[in-house]
Parts: sequence; structure tokens; C-alpha cells
Amino acid sequence: MTLKIAIAADASAAPYEQLRAQIAEQARSGALPVGYRMPTVRGLAEELGLAANTVAKAYRALETDGVIETRGRRGTFIAAAGDAAQRELAAAAKAFAERAQRLGQSHDAAMSAVGDALRAVYGG
Repeated sequence: MTLKIAIAADASAAPYEQLRAQIAEQARSGALPVGYRMPTVRGLAEELGLAANTVAKAYRALETDGVIETRGRRGTFIAAAGDAAQRELAAAAKAFAERAQRLGQSHDAAMSAVGDALRAVYGG
């Protein structure tokens, strides 16, 4: 198993976002298994021709999302994030539903807002 990343200079997404999305997808799909040791920030930056700060920003976002975990001097690893990600998603959905209700929005209006947001983010 190996990390496979391709950064497109002409893409609309910033390089750190391309990196974050590709690592997250490979972790979700199992291409990068739980416990896989990630390259160092500096090493991956050199390999991809990116600034170290770009890779560090992607790693911070991935750690916040529970995709990777840093174990001090031992390195950065793919985390067992499935449960944590599902819990965070459920909490975000609940917070949205409660906020929509406090704003006096109907169930249908809340569902429509979610649909619009998902289409804006995921496309379609």
C-alpha cells in the first residue's frame, strides 16, 4: 500500500484541498488502511513539489476531521475514523436541525436547505 497523490496546478481547488480530499478518500476506501504511517510533512512536500506549509495545512484539516492522528515523534497515521466521523456528522446534523427549528423553519424548508448545501458542495 502506498499513498498516491496527484496535484493539478490548473484545478479550481487549492493544492492543500486537493491533498486533503485525496488522502481522505483513500482512507475512506481502505486504500490507506488504519495505522498506515503517513510521510512527514516535509517529505511529502518535497515529493509533491509543494510548500511544507501547504502539506501541514492539509494534515491539520485531516486531523481535525479525524482521518489522521499524530502520535508525537512516532509520526502521523491513518486513524480509525469511521466511528468518529459518523458521530461528528450526526452531531452536525442535529445542530443544524435544532437551529432550523429555532429559526421557525418547517421540516420541508430545512430539508430544502440541506439539499441546496449538498448540491453546492458535492455538485449536481
